[in-house]
Amino acid sequence: MSASPAADPARRSRRPSGGAESLLEVAVGEFNTRGYDATSMEDLSRAAGITKSSFYHHFTGKEALLRAALERAVDGLFSALDAPAARTGTPTERLRAIVRAQVAVLTAELPYVTLLLRVRGNTETERWALERRRAFDAEVTALVKAAVDAGEVRAGVDPALAAKLLGGLINSIVEWYRPGRPGTDTLPDDVAAAAFVGIIPAR
Repeated sequence: MSASPAADPARRSRRPSGGAESLLEVAVGEFNTRGYDATSMEDLSRAAGITKSSFYHHFTGKEALLRAALERAVDGLFSALDAPAARTGTPTERLRAIVRAQVAVLTAELPYVTLLLRVRGNTETERWALERRRAFDAEVTALVKAAVDAGEVRAGVDPALAAKLLGGLINSIVEWYRPGRPGTDTLPDDVAAAAFVGIIPAR
């Protein structure tokens, strides 16, 4: 028999020490486990070990929690574009820097990025997050186009497709990455090498 949500040790481990940030961490864990739509404020207060009124002291409701969580993920995503290495150098050098920074953000903010990747546009906040993701993808696409125009990427490559493939490579990490496993420290460089050098040696 499977454990009930209240008895799940993983859920108990998410109980906060107090404060808005720790409550947000609990909420993100519940949203990722149950799904945002299926999670109630009663579920959240139970997981946090506090009353609903105490939860409302920090957040006005589920949508506010979702917004705070997604803003954290989106801010991390755009920080990859703003890193100094992503602003200087050739288009390909900048793309490499962005990929490395994206992977670093994903591993540092894994629950929040996971939640961002699962939104489907069912609420105003989710639609805002999807719009921000599209804006990010547009900047990466433009940079891939610049790399093609500069002769740094094979001629004929569709920039939009290449950007989607890069994004898919990075985003797939949420499905298997676990903190502390061997190779964690070098993962950003390893992913960038796989994306720009390949995994099969040239003959």
